[in-house]
Amino acid sequence: MKKEFFGTLLAILAAIVSGFSIIANKVFIVDLDPTIFTAIRALLIGIVCFIISSIECNFKYKKFKMVPWKYLIIIGFVGGAVAFLLFFTGLKLTTGGRAGFLNKTLPIYVMIFAFIFLKEKITKKQIFAFIIMFIGLIVLTSSEIEPSVFWSNPSLGDLLIIFATILWAVENVISRYTLIKKESVFVVTFARIFFGAVFLFGIAVLLNKAYLLFELTAQQLFNIYISTIILFYYVFLWYWSIKFINVSKAATLLLLAPIISLVLGMIVLDEPVSLLQLIGSALILIGAYVVSKTKSELLQSV
Repeated sequence: MKKEFFGTLLAILAAIVSGFSIIANKVFIVDLDPTIFTAIRALLIGIVCFIISSIECNFKYKKFKMVPWKYLIIIGFVGGAVAFLLFFTGLKLTTGGRAGFLNKTLPIYVMIFAFIFLKEKITKKQIFAFIIMFIGLIVLTSSEIEPSVFWSNPSLGDLLIIFATILWAVENVISRYTLIKKESVFVVTFARIFFGAVFLFGIAVLLNKAYLLFELTAQQLFNIYISTIILFYYVFLWYWSIKFINVSKAATLLLLAPIISLVLGMIVLDEPVSLLQLIGSALILIGAYVVSKTKSELLQSV
């Protein structure tokens, strides 16, 4: 029971950090290329994760590989590179509040993948909570958004964020599998971020954007640094949470994050809000409360 409570608490804290990060990064990404932004940020936190991982294993790197490296590399490519690139490109085109809620459709895909590949048990209570939250998402995103300076192409931005979310669902399930096999949280985090950075720098070179690295201003570098700290806290809270509870439950609790993004977007960026958005937010909160009371179980060993 203590593990269940601790894992649930970590997932809720991850949701708070995630909600704040959407708006912060929305501001940071306005005058930055998404590829460069995500690559530098990932490299910085990857180095920190490597140092922590090394200390944890007493610099005996044979302890790193509890699972085949192919799983860790896939985690980095799918979740640490492509998904982040799609998400921040989309975030630059749509509103922070809308991006936050679209990103939190994650449980739709995670629940399916986790049930099929991890044999996670999906309870009736979770299904009920999921339906409530899904309805809330539909209600909230049903209103159209007029293009503006901070959200120039909402439709394309929304589509990119949905694709990014599907890729994160794939990565989350693979990560959960590695943790079940007793891989270190720090190693999985390092794989996601560091390998993701390697792939992102490769993408920057292929797209002839490497020169932008040498044109960054002091303010842009500071923004990347702040974003890196936010990401660091989110990643560790998230991975520690799915070490103790089902990934489908943890992902559902992350639906609290867009509520924070919605409020901050209204205050900081003067983003539009409607009655439908408020109704959708309320439904999501109700669903998140219901799912937080659900005990994590596996149908069988993986």
